[in-house]
Amino acid sequence: MRQLFESMRRHVSEAGELIAVSDQHGQLSRRELLARVTSLAADLKGQPRTVGIYAPNGLGWVIAQLACAFAGKIVVPLPTFFSPAQLGHVVRDASVELVLASEQTAPLAVQSGVPTNVIDIHRAGAGLPDAIDGFGQIIYTSGSTGQPKGVRHQSGQIAWSAAALASATAASATDSYLSLLPLPLLLETICSIFIPASLGAYVHFETGLAERIGRGSATGIAKAFEIHRPTTSVLVPQLLKHWVGELQSVGLAAPSSLRFVAVGGAPVPTQIANAAWRLGIPVHEGYGLSECCSVVTLNQPKERRPGTVGEALSGLSVSIDEGEIVVDGPSITDGYLGQGPAKRPWRTGDLGEIDRDGFLTVHGRKDSLIVTSFGRNISPEWIETMLLADPRIALCTVAGHGEPYLTVLLIPSAQGAAWFASASRADILELLSDCCSDAPEYAVPRAYVIVSFEQALNHQLLSNGRPVRKNIAKFILDRAAAPRTPLVPTSLPI
Repeated sequence: MRQLFESMRRHVSEAGELIAVSDQHGQLSRRELLARVTSLAADLKGQPRTVGIYAPNGLGWVIAQLACAFAGKIVVPLPTFFSPAQLGHVVRDASVELVLASEQTAPLAVQSGVPTNVIDIHRAGAGLPDAIDGFGQIIYTSGSTGQPKGVRHQSGQIAWSAAALASATAASATDSYLSLLPLPLLLETICSIFIPASLGAYVHFETGLAERIGRGSATGIAKAFEIHRPTTSVLVPQLLKHWVGELQSVGLAAPSSLRFVAVGGAPVPTQIANAAWRLGIPVHEGYGLSECCSVVTLNQPKERRPGTVGEALSGLSVSIDEGEIVVDGPSITDGYLGQGPAKRPWRTGDLGEIDRDGFLTVHGRKDSLIVTSFGRNISPEWIETMLLADPRIALCTVAGHGEPYLTVLLIPSAQGAAWFASASRADILELLSDCCSDAPEYAVPRAYVIVSFEQALNHQLLSNGRPVRKNIAKFILDRAAAPRTPLVPTSLPI
């Protein structure tokens, strides 16, 4: 990270008055940001090595993140949308010894029993101490198949990935980045903090919207982009879908300032991507995972191939072994917390194929493959991506391993709730058939269960907004075997 801070010092000497970062509470110039970062870094030098950051997106998190990198600390991001139990698990599991928090989050951080310091976004140090080596980060995976595991990046993976992504996206000092995703996501930390800081670019944090997104609400995305008119941003498919829907509902297009919007974390429905481009959203799909420092492949400017997730970042090796995506290179994790070093190359557990030009297509998780009682192999993500192209469906998960047909759990969107409430069984089955018109007949769901987002959470069908497939499959089977109750609308074939 020494090179990053040399770059920040150079940007200050060249044009220290330029605004570097802002949120709903204020803004900091390049000079002010560096002064606050070095001030906190100096305070951290005598503090414990493993530091948690527990704050909303914004100035405080940026200062804390860069100060920890400057002081050679191991950072553990603590999402504000975590429950007290989840928060306690991460703090204990990662042996967090100090928490940097905002004024709002400090009271909850104190309850963890770990010493807590409030981040002072106004305090500026007098000197510029030398950077200390040793920075790293422990990222906790979603935990959709069990207790979350800490992924260790302590050997320069983050610095390497930031440089590789900056090159792949043609990022520059003239960029203006809009940050909407919660900063505990490693990709957002890289794209909204490390890349702009290294290039001298500007970033704005929509703090309130990021908090709502962390809790499952995405209303207001189109307004945020129109107000701030950025050049770049990173989204997950669900947010892109919301943005497209908001623009279509009012007959508007995206701001002409945009040059590159990366979308990843899940498959992007082709219909949604096509609609986005028509509305002026320059969507570029990518693929990655926490164990590979978030990004492995990306559709790059002027080199996008629709339907794929792009080519490998320069310096990474991506291959297919018996259908499984295998990755090697500088971004591979050091290993899981409490376990031995990671084995190289890294077997991702994802299924895919690479075309003759090197563009990757992802088919889904190896461990989620459904085999019906008729011996048909179906990747659930394939069908789910088709269904999610319909704006009436917010989330969905397909199940049916060992069964004669597929059943889909549906969570209606806000705009689709009224339609589902009045639709007949035939109407909904027709919707499923229409959405999956490109799939063979055996892969089209023949049954459905409808739940609200709140019901899905109550029945532990979602974890951090992602489906818990094992729980959903059991829930669907229980509903099929039980007498009909008014809990959820259900349709199962006779």
